[in-house]
Amino acid sequence: MSLHDWLENGWLLEQRTSAQEISDLLKAVERDLADARTPGLSADWKLNIAYNAALQAATAALAAAGYRASREQHHYRIIHSLAHTVGLEESLIARFDRFRVKRNLGTYERPGTISDHEASEMIELAEELRDRAKAWLKKNHRDLLKG
Repeated sequence: MSLHDWLENGWLLEQRTSAQEISDLLKAVERDLADARTPGLSADWKLNIAYNAALQAATAALAAAGYRASREQHHYRIIHSLAHTVGLEESLIARFDRFRVKRNLGTYERPGTISDHEASEMIELAEELRDRAKAWLKKNHRDLLKG
């Protein structure tokens, strides 16, 4: 399925973006990556913050492609859109999606179940997604990048 098919299914909405919006999203990514490394934070919060950084990177790519995710399964759609935007491999999408589930569990159902190792893995994944999104934007949507 293509992103256009997702639009037809109601999973996405068309959106015009701007260089300012992309810049704001990428700044949020950098802020969250820095915050995720704050000493003394619990593993739960480190993972949560790094997850948000990765989600913002994916959102920037989706916005640049002309879409935003609808409310239903919002995070799931953003994560899986990475196959169509930055060409992310299925293994990395599956890994990101597992962190989505783990984050939900650790945030809403069983706080304290996230390990320091898992938090570090999410930070590394967020860094990779940031780098991939920025490279894709530079190659395909240079007009949306400031500076």
